[in-house]
Amino acid sequence: MLRIGIDLGGTKTEGVLMDAAGHIVHRERRATPADKGYEAILENLAGLVRDLDRRAGRACHVGIGTPGAISTRTGLLKNSNTTCLNGKPIKQDLERLLAREVRIANDANCFALSEALDGAGRGEPVVFGVILGTGVGGGIVVNGQIVEGLQHIAGEWGHNVLEADGPECYCGKRGCVETFLSGPGLVRDYVTHGGESGLDAISIVARANAHDHIAQAALQRYLERFGRALSVVVNILDPHVIVLGGGMSNIKHLYRDGRDHLARAVFAAHGRANVALDRMSGASNDELRTRLVANVHGDSSGVRGAAQLWPTSAG
Repeated sequence: MLRIGIDLGGTKTEGVLMDAAGHIVHRERRATPADKGYEAILENLAGLVRDLDRRAGRACHVGIGTPGAISTRTGLLKNSNTTCLNGKPIKQDLERLLAREVRIANDANCFALSEALDGAGRGEPVVFGVILGTGVGGGIVVNGQIVEGLQHIAGEWGHNVLEADGPECYCGKRGCVETFLSGPGLVRDYVTHGGESGLDAISIVARANAHDHIAQAALQRYLERFGRALSVVVNILDPHVIVLGGGMSNIKHLYRDGRDHLARAVFAAHGRANVALDRMSGASNDELRTRLVANVHGDSSGVRGAAQLWPTSAG
């Protein structure tokens, strides 16, 4: 059985044919015509599906990962940072164009599903998937099923306020997690504190590793905020594993220093009595058992998860 998975990004749209074993047998990428508006994006998606159908030799099941989510109240897309998609009936329009059911989920949910089913979170009951890239997103998978929530916003930790006096966010609030932990968020913080403009986030991390003091300070602020922001997720969800994805997930400091900040911030054995007992026994005060790991499937996680919106039993 071949399934089509599509990852609709702000700059590129990727489509794959994936077999029942989870192997990608064909892949295509196209530029996302966001500057031309909603109708152009719609036609681009439909054309990509038709090309993949021809490659497969039949009309396949289609799953799409999108920025934002389908509103349970209106059926329209909401919360997309590709803003021309907001308020549009993208599911209905694609089903009309393709003459079949289309399954759509938030792109972070697709990432989390892929990593939970056969990636870094395989076999774990509760998986939280984190996207750290140009934006910050998250998805929850419990026992192999995406948890979308009543408003289809489950896992959207990127739009919790971390610092109330922080930068403005496109969602209308100030100081959202996304404004600090996205790639552009690190760049903004670095420049605000005297760093050179024109660098991207990964270049700033490289400068920090080369002992640039301004970059080192920016990276330390980033890691401390990462721990504080993610601790709220752990306090509420208490997942078995957190899988990091997106370009910022390649920062190795996250898995050591970032985890240490997380362990200090979660609600665990920080009470006075527990600390005293730990000192008497010589035990560590680090009660964090949630694993913090890098993704297995890399840039393919989202598009694989989109295809996996259709289980192999769907035929």
